[in-house]
Amino acid sequence: MTFLEPLTLTGRHVILEPLAEEHHDGLLEAAMDGELWKLWYTSVPAPGAMAAEIRRRLALQEQGSMLPFTTRLIDAGTGSPGRIIGMTTYMNIDAATPRVEIGSTWNAASTQGTGTNPDSKLLLLRHAFEVLGCPAVEFRTHWLNHQSREAIARLGAKQDGVLRSHSRTSDGNLRDTVVFSILDHEWPAVRAGLEYRLYRRGLGA
Repeated sequence: MTFLEPLTLTGRHVILEPLAEEHHDGLLEAAMDGELWKLWYTSVPAPGAMAAEIRRRLALQEQGSMLPFTTRLIDAGTGSPGRIIGMTTYMNIDAATPRVEIGSTWNAASTQGTGTNPDSKLLLLRHAFEVLGCPAVEFRTHWLNHQSREAIARLGAKQDGVLRSHSRTSDGNLRDTVVFSILDHEWPAVRAGLEYRLYRRGLGA
């Protein structure tokens, strides 16, 4: 058994299930909701590149450095899995520490601000801290992606620093990467904050 094997995580609003090639059409539809591949500050596959992105993530899973998920809505009426809305991953997996990064995440534009993202993060963080025993979980984003930086900070993550000229974007420009993390002793407060956000969402707040 490896440190991380494919699994399904079920929350209040979303189900995270192991990424599979048959999710292609649903993921394509989700990416077209908002034409997310046109956003310069994030990396969402264009319609013609979705199949290659799925294969890339599954190849990294085989290598043991990524565990990719497909994100589905939970049907409010039946409680069963609904439509596909995006992708997320455990990445840069370090089994020895153990430590993971949560990243390569995107959701359909129509679902943003509906509670799907905090629910997804709660599932991934809970599993990382309470099942895998990680002493820390990491998040990274583009310095110029202010929306992502604010969302990560709202989770309760602390900014560790900035890796300047850290990597190149798909258009060849150098990217400064902001690194955040949550430590295991901070997790109870972060969990309480996420659970409260989901509780308020359930009340329509």
